Amino acid sequence: MFNAEKPSLDELPSSAQLLRSTAIAAASAAAILVTIVLPAEYNIDPTGIGGVLGLAEMGEIKVQLAEEAEADRLMELETEEQSSLMDDIFGLFVGAAHAQEAEVWRDETSFTLAPGESAEWKLVMEKGQTVEYRMLVEGGRVNFDMHGHGGGQSVTYDKGRGSTGDEGQIVAEFDGEHGWFWRNRDSSAATVTLQVRGEYAEFKDAS
Repeated sequence: MFNAEKPSLDELPSSAQLLRSTAIAAASAAAILVTIVLPAEYNIDPTGIGGVLGLAEMGEIKVQLAEEAEADRLMELETEEQSSLMDDIFGLFVGAAHAQEAEVWRDETSFTLAPGESAEWKLVMEKGQTVEYRMLVEGGRVNFDMHGHGGGQSVTYDKGRGSTGDEGQIVAEFDGEHGWFWRNRDSSAATVTLQVRGEYAEFKDAS
């Protein structure tokens, strides 16, 4: 079996040689850092060598790209914050609009009709006056007849069967009472809510 000869103590590097080698390696690393790495990566060229070798230009491009990326990130973050703020403002606006809408209805009535029961509500209006309305039906369905009468005249504006709601307007064709007649032809009770606003003198139960 072949055995390699062990080196003698005279062949091993001395402590001074090791220190010198370490110092040389450290100096080389520092030189590489100052002349190559700093210019190429960060556009820092204290010696001017990076400019001669074209490394400083490379570093400048990298710095610019990094700055642009950071600017894009900040802009995106600002856009997201603005979008979130606009969503909050829009939500507040919609909530306020709904609250305002609930307040602008001039009159409202609500009643429950058992199967077979009926009800009638009228608006006292003059010819040409306009009323907006919204009818909501919950729990069941109703038949309705929207009509008017007065001074020997009568008119039917609309009819519905099995209705669960309606909305629109009435333009009075003559002076008189104009409104709705409901009857529950369903097998379950139905609650009717009627909201009105516009030009009229009175809103009354005509059942």
